[in-house]
Amino acid sequence: MNRRRFLGAVGAAGVAGLAGCAGFSTTTYSSEPPLVENPPDGVYVPSHIEGMEMVGMGMAGDARVAVTYSYPHRFWTVEQNGQEFTTQRVDIADDDAVHLMASVWDPETGVVLPNTGLSMEIRTDAGLVSQEVVYPMLSQQMGFHYGANFPLDGNDVYDVTVSVGAPSVERFGSLANRFTQPATATVSFDYREGARNEIEYTVFEESRRGQRDAVAPMSMEMMPVGRVPDSVPGTALGEATVGDLVLRGHVVDAERFGDDPYLVVTAATPYNDLVVPGMALSARVPGDGRAAFSGGLDPALDPDLGFHYGAPVSVSGGVDAVELTVEIPPQVARHEGYETAFLETGTVTLSA
Repeated sequence: MNRRRFLGAVGAAGVAGLAGCAGFSTTTYSSEPPLVENPPDGVYVPSHIEGMEMVGMGMAGDARVAVTYSYPHRFWTVEQNGQEFTTQRVDIADDDAVHLMASVWDPETGVVLPNTGLSMEIRTDAGLVSQEVVYPMLSQQMGFHYGANFPLDGNDVYDVTVSVGAPSVERFGSLANRFTQPATATVSFDYREGARNEIEYTVFEESRRGQRDAVAPMSMEMMPVGRVPDSVPGTALGEATVGDLVLRGHVVDAERFGDDPYLVVTAATPYNDLVVPGMALSARVPGDGRAAFSGGLDPALDPDLGFHYGAPVSVSGGVDAVELTVEIPPQVARHEGYETAFLETGTVTLSA
């Protein structure tokens, strides 16, 4: 896919997927638009969306890796202040040249891989330019990915090596014995500042910025954005929200999960159903006078369920209700439009 087609697919999907999308202008790089003033405490339409350029793809062991780039831009990390969680803005440094992003997934199922401890190393023929662990991130256009701003030594051809660790999650089915060892993939990055400056971005009018909505994710066959599945087999336990985080529960009976029923909870963004990793979630299943199950849910990967939180539950008579508690909200970094969302803890009850 050539550069213009890639940018067009990203931009068109993002703008067309926004409810009431009239009122935007497309331009090229000068500086980031001002932030939305007094954004809501939840998911909202950001000030703008950006195009991106494909750097290249490769295999890191069993995982496929795609590296893309755009302008350097602000993002937010999560911090704990006492009993509350907040976000801290990471501003663009004077020497930042690009925002590099890596998407990592299983090529056979399209399941995105979180919890890998991903890092990037950038080199030229002259030696090392930059090396760092990259933030796990959420954005409305890309869903879950890894990204950070990087300095470069001007126009040059760079080797970008992506190091992917073994995901620290449970794995089931065809994924059970995959991604067990760290691996690397290297792509060549022919960077030109002029080409970067031609990447388009769309600025939304003030009437749209800050509205309780979200930009549609990019629609690209070459790389997934990581959505929760449209349907899950087994008994549905309904859904509830905690701080805009959409929690859905199911109980699944399948041999790959063992002898007991398996409690599955997916965590997703509103509007787009993008997977949300990086949180601590616990469950309590009532039984005959006492809890049939009470404990943490493990992050897990499954070819049919994708990324989720789960645990086997031994209970007679089946599970028809579960109490879920967000103990620690998602610790992933966020792009604009998500930085005020997914920061709450709390308990909700799901029932069939």
